Amino acid sequence: MNRAAYILLLIVTLAACSGRSNNGMVPMSKESLMKANRGLVSLDQERIESYAERHHWDMQTSQTGLWYQIYEHGDGDSAQTGLTAHINYSVSLLDGTLCYTSDSTGEKTFRIGKGGVESGLEEAILMMRVGDKGRFIMPPHLAHGLLGDENKIPARSIIVYKVDLINLTR
Repeated sequence: MNRAAYILLLIVTLAACSGRSNNGMVPMSKESLMKANRGLVSLDQERIESYAERHHWDMQTSQTGLWYQIYEHGDGDSAQTGLTAHINYSVSLLDGTLCYTSDSTGEKTFRIGKGGVESGLEEAILMMRVGDKGRFIMPPHLAHGLLGDENKIPARSIIVYKVDLINLTR
């Protein structure tokens, strides 16, 4: 069991010990769930910060919690909602496991603002211009959430995207 899952289980167990209803069900207050969520978000932030420091990446954080660094600047058009983004990319986990790459799956294309990709990827692309290359670290709520992608990305995973915005089309 990973550390975050263990801590969540511990918080839920402690909340359960605080009282039971007559039918044996564990009452979960909104406050205890919010506390558990804050604890998980805090652990995710610590893991991301440690990862970025180990790699000597000078990253910034958006209001949503997306960590980003545009490390090569292009001179093309800026990404906008409604355009189709064409990217070369790689997706890995914090432990270095490579999950997906355009080398094996081909260029990824998607219409910006229409969903179908991680919300963190849409946010990342909107920071870019054609020709830009960037790194983006997405906590679970901006990536694949509680379930993962049910393929190569496990539940509650933080993922690292490396993106090259190669074109925008209408």
